[in-house]
Amino acid sequence: MKELVEVIVKALVDDPDGVSVIEKAEGKSTILEVHVADGDMGKVIGKQGRIAKAIRSVVKAAAAKEDKKVVVDIVQ
Repeated sequence: MKELVEVIVKALVDDPDGVSVIEKAEGKSTILEVHVADGDMGKVIGKQGRIAKAIRSVVKAAAAKEDKKVVVDIVQ
């Protein structure tokens, strides 16, 4: 899942080298923290959070296929 999120986010931003995804396991779920450069934060979130919601939907579908629960957090 980490690689999937990295590929999607790096395609959206102007500074792909500033993207990092940290994977944390908490119980039965996995949390993916996405860090981007300050100038790219708006591009990852999108208007009214539409892009962030789309990223979460794709990850949720991929995780459901593997019978896992994955949460995507976009962090400054």
